[in-house]
Parts: sequence; structure tokens; C-alpha cells
Amino acid sequence: MKNDSSTIEPSYFAAGRSHRAPHVANTSAGIVGDGRFYNRCGTFSVAQIAAAIGAKSIGVERQLSGLAPLHMACATDLSFINSRRYLLALTGAGAGAVIVGTELAHAIPLGIVAIICPDPDAAWAIASALFYPTRLIAPGVHPTACVAADAFVHANAEVGAFVCIESGAGIGPNCLIGAYTYIGRGVQLGADFYIGTHVSISYAILGMRVRLFAGVRIAQDGFGFAATPDGFIIAPQLGRVILCDDVEIGANSTVDRGLVADTIIGAGSRIDNLVQIVHNVRIGRCCVIVAQVGIAGSTVLEDFVRIGGQAALASHLHVGIGVQIGAQAGLISDAPANAVLHGIPAQPRQEFFRQVATLKRMARGSRANTSAETG
Repeated sequence: MKNDSSTIEPSYFAAGRSHRAPHVANTSAGIVGDGRFYNRCGTFSVAQIAAAIGAKSIGVERQLSGLAPLHMACATDLSFINSRRYLLALTGAGAGAVIVGTELAHAIPLGIVAIICPDPDAAWAIASALFYPTRLIAPGVHPTACVAADAFVHANAEVGAFVCIESGAGIGPNCLIGAYTYIGRGVQLGADFYIGTHVSISYAILGMRVRLFAGVRIAQDGFGFAATPDGFIIAPQLGRVILCDDVEIGANSTVDRGLVADTIIGAGSRIDNLVQIVHNVRIGRCCVIVAQVGIAGSTVLEDFVRIGGQAALASHLHVGIGVQIGAQAGLISDAPANAVLHGIPAQPRQEFFRQVATLKRMARGSRANTSAETG
């Protein structure tokens, strides 16, 4: 295959450099929104940006044409600061305007327009979408896709290469289905849906504005069987997976269908990459589950639960509203509403850190005694 060096810096193909990443110039254009991957939308005035995010601006009116972090921004770039830890980056910053919270607005140097708002992170997300809006749907079915005669695909949906859509499936308007994805028999997808590449969905009903990233597996068989003296008997998995509106599931995560009841993920919940959700689990609204979490069968999470990376939850538990479970925690009993839990087994935060402090004191005492004996 011929390499086209017109799109990559020639130094990338120099002798002895083929194993290295291509050189990228130290400019905002080369780092933020690389034109090879992202389409930028025009320029915007400070007034337009402030209006879009519901903020006020202090400084002269100017036009901004891009986004950049503080240490790289130039006079035509929009940047932001959301923490005191980045105040040093403001020294010598050359941004045209900076989105900033009310408490840090005083730190913006003269010559930089301050766009002041109560939530800089949310404001940055809105402003970024102005410059780089979501890719538009290109309606149509790729010639290599296989769509059953009785499947419904809305005329405004985009179906990628080598997609398979089985009998009785329904695809709503403004859906984008990535290449090599499988949509099983009878599956129903709501409107404004995004599915990445190599996703498989079966035995499932999905709501509006759901986003599934590459490699997600929805409604595979749960880990269900009966153990007998002669071995295992497989129990048919007869439930479904229900994903409510605005659910997002990261790459290579799995959600098993129920044994007899449904596995349900509530509206607005966010699931990171490499998460396993087992059969009959019910997750409430606006929960956040971070990478490599495992949730065993029939556990229930109420609304607004937060689970840190690599935490594990045993089966048949009830986790109350607003519970926070720390990274690598192991939950083996029910959790009351608004509890903050850490450790293995998971326990209230104060108790966990008290035990850690006690162990440290014991370890220091042990070392001191050993030193005295050897001295």
C-alpha cells in the first residue's frame, strides 16, 4: 500500500522513525480539532459565545476561531480555567477569551476577555459544540449492509458498511449505525441514536438519544445456570435489556439480559468503558459507573449513584439514592441513601480512613520497636 505523505509530516517516514508518532507542530491548530478528523464550524464573536452559554463577558468584543488550552492559546482562541491549580497557566497566557467561574474571574489578566459563568465545565462543553458540532447524519443504507425485508429503517437513518439488521427490527429517525454492527431480531431503537462500530444488540428496546460506543454488547445471555451433582444445567435467559432515554455506554462494555425479568438502565445514566452489568440488574436515573466495574445479578441501584473504577458489587443488593462507592471497593451488603463507601468490604468513608490511619500508626510503632531492639 502506498503511503501518502501529503497528509502526514514527511519526517514521519524518515529512516528509523516509522515506529514513532508523527511530528505535530506546537500550535493549537495541530492539537485541538485536527482537520483530518474534525470539522470546525466558522468563527464566533465573544458575544455569541456568551449568549450561548448564558454568561456575561468582561473586555473588548472580538472574533474567535478556535479552541485551545491556556498554555497554547493565541489571540483568536477560546480557552477555559476551572480550578485554582491552573492559575499559574494564566501567566503569559495569550488566549483571546477565557471561560472562567465567578470565583476566579479576578485572576484573568488584562487583554484577555473573561467570559464569566457559574459552571465553567458545562459552559466549555456548550462552547466546544459551537465550533465542532456533532457530525450530521448522511441518510441511507450502505450497499454492503444486510437488512431484512420486514425490518424498518427510517429514511433519515444512516446504516454503515456490513451492518446486519434482522427481521422485525425497527430503527428510528436520525440514527447512525456504525460499520459491522449487528441489530438482532425484533430490536427497537428510538430516534437520534448513535451506535459505534462492531456493536451487537439483541433482545433489547432502546430509547431516545442513546449512545453506544465501539464493541458494546447488549443483551447477551446472562451467567445463569443451575448447579447439580451431575454438572450444570443452562437456564434459558428470557428477559430483555431496556435502555431508557439519554443512556451512554462506553466501548467494550456488556449488559446481559435478564433471566426472567428485564435488565434496565435508567434515563441519563453514563457507563464507562469495560463495565460488566449482569442479568436482572436495575440501574436508576443519572447514575455514573466508571471503567472496569462489575455489578452482579439482580442488584438494584437507585438514582444518582456514583461508582468508582474497578469496584465490585455482589448480587441481590439494594443501593440507595445518591450513594458514592469508591474505586476498587467491594460492596457485599445493602447501602443506605447518600452513603459514601470505600474499601473491601465497602464501609463508610470515615471508618475506612480511621482504619487506614490506625494501621499506619501500628506499622510505625512496629518499625520503631524493631529499630530499638536491633540498636
